[in-house]
Amino acid sequence: MPAAPNRRAIAVILLVPLIVILSLWTFSWPAARIAPRDLPVGVAGPAAAAGQLQKQFEQRAGAFEIHRYDDEAAARDAIEERVVYGAVVVTEEGPRLLTASAASPVVSQLLTEAAKGAAPPGTAVPVTDVVAAPEADPRGAALGASILPLALAGVAAGALVTVLRLRGTKAAVALVGAAGLVGVAATALTHSWLGVMAGDWWTEAGVVGLTVLAISSGVGGLAALFGSKGIGVGALLMVLLGNSFSGVTSAPELLPEPVGTIGQWLPPGAGGSLLRSVAFFDGAAAGGAALTLTVWAALGLAAVLTGGRRRQPDADSPAGLPGRRREPVLTD
Repeated sequence: MPAAPNRRAIAVILLVPLIVILSLWTFSWPAARIAPRDLPVGVAGPAAAAGQLQKQFEQRAGAFEIHRYDDEAAARDAIEERVVYGAVVVTEEGPRLLTASAASPVVSQLLTEAAKGAAPPGTAVPVTDVVAAPEADPRGAALGASILPLALAGVAAGALVTVLRLRGTKAAVALVGAAGLVGVAATALTHSWLGVMAGDWWTEAGVVGLTVLAISSGVGGLAALFGSKGIGVGALLMVLLGNSFSGVTSAPELLPEPVGTIGQWLPPGAGGSLLRSVAFFDGAAAGGAALTLTVWAALGLAAVLTGGRRRQPDADSPAGLPGRRREPVLTD
């Protein structure tokens, strides 16, 4: 067998297990290490009783970031503004727990167990869901499952623009147009048909479109600058790392560090956080995620436009070298 096919066969044998190991690491490791890490939680009520409850939460070192509030109204406002995921209110009748399943059903369940564990034995802890997940998706499964298709759509758009050899302005227009249509179609499916989102329809469509644009322009920009290899790098960033590190199925604060932070710097994680904000919290705490997506989209489109200005090799040029102008053959 020739040497070249031998090398290709060995490359396949080695690369496939490597890809599997990398995929298992990015998807399975964060899921297997879910635990609260500086999870923002509120404590409200009289100073003495609230202070004692705070000490009980702080016994789990590094698990919770405690925010103190004077009363239940202030704690509710903090939950609705996405400052904290929930709060324990100390009352004369005993502790009460305020949660927001729309922010994360996993965190709501975790806080319920933590509050019951911190309460005196035999004490019932009433739970109030301040911002509840929609009845059509009480566990947040649909929202969590939506990020991977958006990531795949973005990667596909960036790859298609490259494969179809769209350059410069044409490529940018194609990416923006595809992202906009995905935003409308996906919102029609999730909001209008499935009923798993409850915010303003067009705002949700804009967030979905911006998320796809950030992903597709990132992939397209990498391909414009580095060739077809950029598509692979973009897919690695957006699907393997971006989707698995997004924390959309749990919460960024439940993922191992620095995974939770990295995930919010990538479009899938930022898009999931922004979509949750506009779908259930009237856009509260949306600024950081919106900025992240905008930066990715702007830099990606700039790379697409810049790459389109570079001189492209002629199709009939050997070895990808610029084609030379052919002089007419002189005959007698």
